[in-house]
Amino acid sequence: MAKRWLSVGLGLGLGVVLILALGIGLLRRPPISAATQSAEVPSPQTLAARVLFAQAERSRLQGQLLEAKQLYQQILQQNPTSEIATTAQERLGEVNLRLILSPTVTPDSQLYGVQPGDTLSKIARQFHTTLELLKAANGLTTDRIRPEQRLKVTRANFAVVVDKSQNSLALKNHEEILKVYRCSTGTGGITPTGTFKVVNRIVEPPWFTPDGVIPAGDPRNVLGSRWLGFDQPGYGIHGTTDPASIGKPVTQGCVRLTNADVEELFLLLPEGTPVTIVD
Repeated sequence: MAKRWLSVGLGLGLGVVLILALGIGLLRRPPISAATQSAEVPSPQTLAARVLFAQAERSRLQGQLLEAKQLYQQILQQNPTSEIATTAQERLGEVNLRLILSPTVTPDSQLYGVQPGDTLSKIARQFHTTLELLKAANGLTTDRIRPEQRLKVTRANFAVVVDKSQNSLALKNHEEILKVYRCSTGTGGITPTGTFKVVNRIVEPPWFTPDGVIPAGDPRNVLGSRWLGFDQPGYGIHGTTDPASIGKPVTQGCVRLTNADVEELFLLLPEGTPVTIVD
């Protein structure tokens, strides 16, 4: 019996020691800072942005693009510095392009009834758009159209702003930023600043160099798959054979995009589109 009580006493004693040790450890633990608490508990603004983002993602995945666009815009207006803003801007650009290239009629487009004698090229000139965009938005694989056919035509007033300091290109419709692309500009800031116009559009452009013309498809031709030339000779927006260079000031003065991005812009931008380049 004595041994039994001794065991119980030792057990209780060890328990007290453990409790005291834990208590001392807790007392010695450094206090949680306000910064740590704020990091652990999202702000009401952050929580609200996350809720909106979840709603926008659901709408986007369900194909409700106009609703998704409004929600992404709401995030950027109400929470421009939130952790979700950058992703929301990227998603908004994706949604905007899907809307432009789809048959969905938006506030910046309309349905046009084809008239006798119309051609796609004539309609493109009438509405200051591109043949490529007319075909893409209406699911056309040829240039053939028929009278009374209904076509979606854009009324967007596209413009481009290139920021040399950020190596970014913003596609705009009036004051609305539709999509932001990473680009490359000139080494040492040599890309000229100012406002220019697109005056020629070339698929698979040759590259004119002091040593002669390098045809499209030649590995030495750095212009990629598309060319949007400015009214300042020798300068324009083009693709690349070196996508790893995008985002760096490495060109001879032009604005460089990936081939996929320049092909997307080529669909949208007619001759006469203004391009503003800033430091």
